[in-house]
Amino acid sequence: MISALLPNYARADLAFERGEGAWLWTVDGRRLLDFGSGIATASLGHGHPHLSKAIADQAAKVMHVSNLYRIPQAERLAQRLVDATFADSVFFCNSGAEANEGMIKMMRRAMYDAGKGERFRFIVFEGAFHGRTLATLAATGNAKYLEGFGPIVDGFDQVPFNNMNAVRNAIGQATAGIIVEPVQGEGGVRPADMQFLRDLRAVCDEYGIILGMDEVQSGMGRTGKLFAYEWAGIAPDVMSVAKGIGGGFPLGAVLAKEQFAQALKPGTHGTTFGGNPLACAAGNAVLDVILAPGFLEEVQRKGNKLRTAMDGLAREFPQVYEDARGMGLLQGLKCALPVGEVQAACVAEGLMAITAGENVLRLAPPLVITDADLDDAIGMLRRATLRVLPSKAKEAAK
Repeated sequence: MISALLPNYARADLAFERGEGAWLWTVDGRRLLDFGSGIATASLGHGHPHLSKAIADQAAKVMHVSNLYRIPQAERLAQRLVDATFADSVFFCNSGAEANEGMIKMMRRAMYDAGKGERFRFIVFEGAFHGRTLATLAATGNAKYLEGFGPIVDGFDQVPFNNMNAVRNAIGQATAGIIVEPVQGEGGVRPADMQFLRDLRAVCDEYGIILGMDEVQSGMGRTGKLFAYEWAGIAPDVMSVAKGIGGGFPLGAVLAKEQFAQALKPGTHGTTFGGNPLACAAGNAVLDVILAPGFLEEVQRKGNKLRTAMDGLAREFPQVYEDARGMGLLQGLKCALPVGEVQAACVAEGLMAITAGENVLRLAPPLVITDADLDDAIGMLRRATLRVLPSKAKEAAK
């Protein structure tokens, strides 16, 4: 008999009742260090006083009124995002998949409004992950995710990541734009080469096509900049954002330059819950913390500290790790053993890590992680490594 809660997730047998900072406590009293952050979403950790108060205060006033009316909290959050980025306007929604759907629609409609309705195709990349809707699954292009859901939504041409020759070869008369993640999170914590991102900007300008960036996982301070595109010194035309933007409260956004944002006129796109007062109160509280002086520099410093430790583990234990990779506080270890074994060893040591493609152990702690917590995590990761180390190597390591 099927369970009341649809069993479409392979859930770990862990249930949490409370959290504080980077730590979570299970219902049976176990304490775990959270280096997954709800898949890079709990950007301010658990129980953050400023975020919690902002949500509670707003919930006591008004949570939802719909987009039939002005929403001052959304207006303020949009203006702050515009002031901090390339964008001129922002559309709010509820999730990363919705943000990517909105971005796809915006890019297609902008081409249509420019008299180029025949341009509806997008160049996307192997290893990408853009969501679970039918269109974003097609953009992702993973055969395993697409199986059994009928005809694949047309309009997505997949090429190898970080390969500019393949991009140029794929551009055709029907190409509307390019959609790229600056760091492929689900695809194995694979950062784009900075020159590759700069070349994508240049080729979009050359051919008059639109550059869309999926910063659902890499954005909101995760790499040590507010958004990862900043590292390349360029800007997209349109960008999708979610995960960390609400600190755990459901919120997504599409940010765009004016010429593309104006494509979504009244009646062309919408959402019931998107940008409601409660979600935007959470978003504003998160920005209060992330935009505070010195915060992003601390994310960079802590990311470097974590990466240095991971590089050391990869060098010391090549039987377990092939390499370390990532940016800021989105890091990964490509495993030589099945990643599930390494993840289980981490949990046994009290460290919650998550997995990604290419047999990668993904580490995405809250951005507010302390140095003491980082030291604890590095120690747990080392002990977990020793747990899974093949017996001959284990003897040699003693």
